[in-house]
Amino acid sequence: MTNSLDPRAAGGRRLAGKACIVTGAGQGIGRATARRFAAEGARVIVAERNEDSGTETTKQIVDAGAEAIFVKADVGTLDGAESLMQACISAYGAIDVIANVVGGAIWWQPFHEFSEEQIHRELERSLFPTLWCCKAVLPHMIERKSGVIVNFGSSVVNGGMYRTPYAVSKGGIEALTRVLAAENGRHNIRVNCVVPGTTIIEDRTVGRLVLRPGEVAEPSPRTQELVEETRTQRAETLGRHGKAEEQAAVAAFLASDDSSFITGQIIDVDGGRF
Repeated sequence: MTNSLDPRAAGGRRLAGKACIVTGAGQGIGRATARRFAAEGARVIVAERNEDSGTETTKQIVDAGAEAIFVKADVGTLDGAESLMQACISAYGAIDVIANVVGGAIWWQPFHEFSEEQIHRELERSLFPTLWCCKAVLPHMIERKSGVIVNFGSSVVNGGMYRTPYAVSKGGIEALTRVLAAENGRHNIRVNCVVPGTTIIEDRTVGRLVLRPGEVAEPSPRTQELVEETRTQRAETLGRHGKAEEQAAVAAFLASDDSSFITGQIIDVDGGRF
């Protein structure tokens, strides 16, 4: 029955019994990753600060006969990240895998038009959650001498326009991935990064981005124009945009023992665009 969560899993049970955290699991690639992990047999912590969307992801997994627990978490702070790790340990006794998916550009505009406050907000949304989650999870994984971290970057680092602070955030995540892999390989901890290209997100609340709990940004007409401009300049070799499930499939591979000799890698999942 769990195959209904992601038919691409094709009955594979590569994550059977593993305790896996997925941040930003309330929609998009985060939800697809949580569903794929569950389809592969994982016990999933659905980490999301939006209670409605996080609860919905959890319900989808449980209704399919798999195991998941919703944890309302704001991982934009170290305290929030540490509380999330403790919630997973309390529920499942360990942390085997964490997929750091949370993030996303808030504003689209030329860099010189960003205010100082907007730049801080972009870093808070797309760099710090992964940074803090890595810092919070590593002590537990080091103690157990085992663990997998799957970070999520973005192809915007390769030259995407109008999202410079977001690109800086995701470039930082690529650097974080490489350095942590080098530091922690001796502890049997693997760290890799999935870099999505343009991905169709069918379950996103279109046009509304949560900045902080209780704060929502609405895009301007000019933002929509800039989004369309960048889309017309993208030309994936495969001639189409990606699907959230295709990103999740790569995350599941990196989380599993099938990738046991892979660490420190930045894997582009962009249809050959770059």
